[in-house]
Amino acid sequence: MATIGFIGLGNMGGPMAVNLVKAGHNVTVFDLFPDAMARVVDAGARAAASAKEAVTGAEIVISMLPAGKHVESLFVSGDGLFDVISKGALVIDSSTIDADTAKKVAAVAESKGLQFIDAPVSGGVAGAAAGTLTFIVGGSDEAFSHALPVLQAMGKNIFHAGSVGAGQVAKVCNNMMLGILMAGTAEALNLGIKNGLDPKVLSDIMVNSSGRNWALELYNPVPGVMENAPASREYQGGFMVDLMVKDLGLAQEVSLGSQSATPMGALARNLFNLHAKQGNGRLDFSSIYQFFKQ
Repeated sequence: MATIGFIGLGNMGGPMAVNLVKAGHNVTVFDLFPDAMARVVDAGARAAASAKEAVTGAEIVISMLPAGKHVESLFVSGDGLFDVISKGALVIDSSTIDADTAKKVAAVAESKGLQFIDAPVSGGVAGAAAGTLTFIVGGSDEAFSHALPVLQAMGKNIFHAGSVGAGQVAKVCNNMMLGILMAGTAEALNLGIKNGLDPKVLSDIMVNSSGRNWALELYNPVPGVMENAPASREYQGGFMVDLMVKDLGLAQEVSLGSQSATPMGALARNLFNLHAKQGNGRLDFSSIYQFFKQ
């Protein structure tokens, strides 16, 4: 079992850390919010008074943070944890950030004698709690092999996408498609409902027809259609609109850098951004249905 320092215990990071504890790892955690730490400590982790304390002596360091600027600040420019983490340790950043920042941080890690992988996740809060996340990893073969047993304690599907930064590119491609699918699903369901169709009947028809997709099958955006979906919990929990806007923005940055045509991704970003600006940024992203409904 490994000695692990875990930083960032939000909706995703907290359950991930709990699963590491359940797997028998020695986990020390830190978050800026004491309540977030308390939930993981109750599961058996040790609380640290600072990020530096959390990583001191750790064989593996895992971070789950909101954006690239937070990752760079934590490890390089602000807290400077790369100067504290033991040489030879493995750093796993599971934040969804821009690939350029991942590469920049990885280069500094290597210069300090550390291994680094970017390992963003897919699967949402439910997947984090159940330990069934998908990890999309960018890094060397050696670092990937080192990380695999730890990632398997938190996830079900572990993919090695390529070198550092590849995990982030694959993740934003996936989330761009997810945003497009959810917006299209919400639009189609709203069209049917406005023309007198029952949303559950219409959903069943499309799930068994060529319009079938993940949003219809597992994450229906219409309240009351799917009992366990955020839509039936007033769009609480799940994946926030603000985070979808961020990820769609990252996809547009990648598209500009590679001169790739992403008109549907750009439209999805505009739709979710408008929805966020109407005061819905902290709701689950399936609430885009309400945007079309209104």
